[in-house]
Amino acid sequence: MLRGVRWQLTALLITAGVFVAVLVTRPTPQPPAPTQTPPPVAEPSASPTTASTDLAPTETPAAPDAPTNAPALSEPVAAATDGVPTYREALVGRVQRLNPLFANLNEVDSDITSLIFEGLTRINAYGEPVPALARSWLVSSDGREYVVTLRDDVLWHDGTRFTAADVAFTMQMLRARDFPGDQALRDFWRTVETEELSATQVRFRLTQPLGAFPEALRIGILPRHVFVGMPAEQLASHPFNFAPIGTGPYQFEALRGADGTIEQVDLRVSPNFRQRPEAQGAYALDRVSFRLYDTFDAALAAFSAGEVDGVAARERDERAPLQQLANSGQAVVRNGLEPVVGFVIFNLADDSFPLFRDERVRRALLLGANRQSAVTRNLFNQAVPAETPLVLGGWAYASTVSAPFDPNQAVFVLGQARIDTGATPEPSVEGEPTPGPTPDPATQPRFSFTILTPDDPALVGMLNQMVGQWAAIGVQVNVETVATTEDYLARLDIGQFQAAVVELSLWGTADPDVYAFWHDGQHPDGENYGGTDDRVISELLERARRDPNGVNRAAEYRLFQQQFLDRGIAIPLYTPIYTYAFAPRVQNVQLGYLGVRADRFNTIGAWTLTE
Repeated sequence: MLRGVRWQLTALLITAGVFVAVLVTRPTPQPPAPTQTPPPVAEPSASPTTASTDLAPTETPAAPDAPTNAPALSEPVAAATDGVPTYREALVGRVQRLNPLFANLNEVDSDITSLIFEGLTRINAYGEPVPALARSWLVSSDGREYVVTLRDDVLWHDGTRFTAADVAFTMQMLRARDFPGDQALRDFWRTVETEELSATQVRFRLTQPLGAFPEALRIGILPRHVFVGMPAEQLASHPFNFAPIGTGPYQFEALRGADGTIEQVDLRVSPNFRQRPEAQGAYALDRVSFRLYDTFDAALAAFSAGEVDGVAARERDERAPLQQLANSGQAVVRNGLEPVVGFVIFNLADDSFPLFRDERVRRALLLGANRQSAVTRNLFNQAVPAETPLVLGGWAYASTVSAPFDPNQAVFVLGQARIDTGATPEPSVEGEPTPGPTPDPATQPRFSFTILTPDDPALVGMLNQMVGQWAAIGVQVNVETVATTEDYLARLDIGQFQAAVVELSLWGTADPDVYAFWHDGQHPDGENYGGTDDRVISELLERARRDPNGVNRAAEYRLFQQQFLDRGIAIPLYTPIYTYAFAPRVQNVQLGYLGVRADRFNTIGAWTLTE
């Protein structure tokens, strides 16, 4: 995937009170944008491949050394079939630590711990943060203090009562200098002051307002009573990582395998969780059994053989075999959307090619390409067309904002543009310009440029279709493919392109903050690869990320999306499809907004099994 989302967010504070609902007053004068980085929450993938084109660099946090204490394994894998209603899912990879503070380092851990642990918040079907272990929160008028009121009816899986002390302890571990997990996560929480006000109230103080802070509170909470007196540096090697205790709907049952290799992790519905009002009449899947495989092909074979009931595509080239199983009746699929948007971006920082600094040129290219047709034809069953720079289906997405294909308007806008390619005319021998024939606009393009793309047949086909449409408005476009991922990413990093196809990913968060991609302060050291320097866009992003009021933020993001298209900042192309396949006996599976891949389990309480 693309280089992980490096957000330059800040740290936060919170103020007195206890409440329900996010109350906020947006500051009238807009202070400068936050300069700190929000917590990474999910593992980014490495690099684009032929069928899974993640088109910008990604940095994966380094995992701590493997635990030195070997986990105790229960009876062989087959022993779990004991008549208990069991949903079996195939995961590709290995368990490292079943601890939510390390979950963003390993997707297998993230999937499993999402059912064992809870954060103070969770997300709904639109990606909005809603209470989980929190009952409500109150935000100060300056957006820098959050007072969170906790539920008082929550028990840990071992029967101990959940309190504010657990929240304070978890945050203490995260901000400890010797925290052995992701250092970016530690650095974020070191900017947040946590104060335990009572057994059911916690105050967070932020250094600057951050509207995405409730999303950061999704991180799983640890039980303080298990770790009393333990320094943070020992967290990575604690036996808890292979026998976790959480407050979530499922509790740890057993690790199963042979020869020291974990092949299966079994979870059972927590009796303590069942006592909660939201669990009444739900969670019919009494056991969830995760089966571990080294490759996707092995997981797929296990599904085909009936050994597991579910498997998710992690990369785009894994979607096709799952769809084939669905076509044959062996599987049912549910499709969601990855929090990723593919764009054509323009290099505005290249002084030798200043053409794209005229927004009319960019706007004409946006209007002159039938993006919906190009994406549908060439990325069929892989992606859906993108209308705006935000992900379809999220709470901030503006469904009424678009820039439809309009070649006539594109020609008109291009006619108003100042065409300057930066080229210098060749002098004659006497130093005077060499006269030549006047170009015929009907046969001569007004200008030409080159789009850089990975050598992916689907992307090249999509671009070639758009090339023909641009030729019709008088623009010659060349497509340059790069054979290796490393070479492509290197050129993107150093700005060696005129235009490029890039996927910008928000995997790891359900918040729509795209500050890192389009703010003028994010070039050259951030992920603003094209050097976008539009002050209107930057100010909209600053206001949207600072305001803790969801209604205000939605309004700011709607205006951002409209201005993004009006100014031709980039050309939104597509959003990749996420596919989850399961056996026909599994019922009522639904997918909402995905911030992390484990969000596919958000509705698991409603899933049922038929025999």
